[in-house]
Formats: sequence, C-alpha cells, structure tokens
Amino acid sequence: MFRPSLFVLAVIGSTSLLAQAKTAPNSIPRATVVANAEAEFTKVDADKNGQMSRAEIEAFQTAANVARVTARTTEVFAQLDGDKNGQLSPVEFAKVNPAPKADASAVLRIDSNKDGQVSLTEHRAATIETFGKLDTNKDGILTAEEVRIATTPPKK
Repeated sequence: MFRPSLFVLAVIGSTSLLAQAKTAPNSIPRATVVANAEAEFTKVDADKNGQMSRAEIEAFQTAANVARVTARTTEVFAQLDGDKNGQLSPVEFAKVNPAPKADASAVLRIDSNKDGQVSLTEHRAATIETFGKLDTNKDGILTAEEVRIATTPPKK
C-alpha cells in the first residue's frame, strides 16, 4: 500500500532523521519525526502554497546536492592549499592527480648483460622477440588482427 507521508518522509526528511539516528539509535520519538517532516516540508514548499510540487522537490534536492558538493569541494581545497593563501600552486594542485611513478623494471628486464642500461642491440633483440611472439602465423607481417588478439585481455 502506497503511503504518501512515508514517501515524503523518505525523500525529504531522511537527512534530519539520519543525523539524529546516528546520535541516539532506536530512540527517535514520533513527535520528533513529525516535527522534522513539517520543517522539511516548509523548506521544500518554495511558493508557500501548502503543497509540494515535483518541481519544488527536485529543486530542493538539487540545491541540497549542490550544497553537499560545494562543502566537499571547499574541504578538499582547504586540504590541498598547504600554504593557506587561497590559491593552489601547480605543486599543490598536483596532489589531486599525482603523476604515476616511473617503473623502469620492465625495460631493465631486457638489459641482458645487467649493466643497468639498455643498448640498441638489447632493445633490438627484445623488439624482434616480441614481434616473433605477436606474429602468430610467422609470415613476418603483423596484422591488425594479430595485434588485437595480443592486446585483448583474456575473458574471465
């Protein structure tokens, strides 16, 4: 059975109730639930006609989402702004998406004489070996299909 009051409570009253439930689980009196629902209703009923339209509910939810995102953005900005000057330097901004660390271990595996460097001869030998593995029909030509097969992850 559809109960509009429960629907409205779930849609717009949940944030207040959740905050209270976290501080006092299993002890929210009915009067508090009703008071919260009425307060939320008043916030949503923008034109104060005693009715909540779909547009008012959507506008309220959008504004609440924008407020949450703005608060989170402000919090993250404050964390990144190390010198607290209200601006992010390139170094501070780089914390958002740090550059991946270089990993030369794959390249150094082709260092056949283990001198810590890759010579042209070692590079060429590794390239020819890889080509040989990709050229499945051994005709000396890599086709798009051979490359696709070699670069497609196996199905799980």
